[in-house]
Amino acid sequence: MDKEQIREYTARIAQANKSELVNIVYELFAYSMDMAANAFDAGDRDIAVKHLKKAQECVCELKRNLNFNYEISYNLASLYRYVHEQIIASITRRVPVNFDEINKVMNALQNAFIEVSKQDMSSAVMQNTQQVYAGLTYGKGKLNEVFMNRNEHSRGFVV
Repeated sequence: MDKEQIREYTARIAQANKSELVNIVYELFAYSMDMAANAFDAGDRDIAVKHLKKAQECVCELKRNLNFNYEISYNLASLYRYVHEQIIASITRRVPVNFDEINKVMNALQNAFIEVSKQDMSSAVMQNTQQVYAGLTYGKGKLNEVFMNRNEHSRGFVV
């Protein structure tokens, strides 16, 4: 990811509620898998493995945060385990293993969580963050973000 993408994700994470955070993890998973597939296509197995390890971290994060008070969490855990096993196989063999299948599973889950997040009206997980307003100023060829409280020094932390 380039610096602009990292900055965009940082702003989104700072403003996200729990279900939006799950969607962001799914997006990062998809990005890592795309980058791994591109690296395999280019013949660069080391870069592919690097991106697969990032995708693996995303799956572990999703699995780690399941709430097993709900029955569906056990089904999700099984799907995440399957995806995780395929990623491990890809890392150890250094070739793509069932990429189409795991992308299909994760895309379906991501679409489901997108629908769930539309109904989630809870507040942002991070409190005391700066509100980001986009579209108020324009730079040369890009949109600038504006922070309304420039004197705020805590930036996400209550002092």
